[in-house]
Amino acid sequence: MTQIKICGITNLADALCAAACGVDAIGFIFHPVSPRYITPKRAKEIIAALPAEIATVGVFVNREAEEVAQTVEDCGLDLIQLHGDESPEYCRRFPPERVIKAVFPRMPEELRALDAYDVLAFLADFREAGRFGGTGKRADWGLAARLGKIRPLILAGGLGIGNIGEALAAVAPGAVDINSGCERAPGVKDHDRMRRIVGMIRGSGLSGPRVIFGKET
Repeated sequence: MTQIKICGITNLADALCAAACGVDAIGFIFHPVSPRYITPKRAKEIIAALPAEIATVGVFVNREAEEVAQTVEDCGLDLIQLHGDESPEYCRRFPPERVIKAVFPRMPEELRALDAYDVLAFLADFREAGRFGGTGKRADWGLAARLGKIRPLILAGGLGIGNIGEALAAVAPGAVDINSGCERAPGVKDHDRMRRIVGMIRGSGLSGPRVIFGKET
């Protein structure tokens, strides 16, 4: 079954709704300029209220490795999502089985350079000047599908009720990352929309090649 990560959580009510929907992972954005930024202190409080089976993911953009490690420890995060220009060398400072690297390929030849990364999974997203994700714009599904054949893949980038079925059929990712597609304002989730999109994904019957969040059962 395709796994689901709800990202950009900023408050307990949204986190508990995601948990009640049965998502596999919840993401917290520690990028200070993001409208979905959350402090480590607040994230820790929310994480303490979540069911243990939900994976918690910290999203970082071009931060010092020591800061990332400290936030992971303080909050009790399960996984690290590096969403900036982090190099393969930088990523190797963390256990590979705990790292998700966001990538933004626009040309097929860019995929070759990704072989140097030793990470749990890639997250395919769309990037525009000055913004690292959260744009509501669609990633290149063709390149994402190719990437998913060589590495576990999380598909992000403008996924919502109107296109999730098409995205799953086109890419067959191991997981999807939903952010703006289930919001009523940046950082504020629309609970009805969240329930609907989770239901659509679960009802699709499609699944990627490998479980990314948690243990395979």
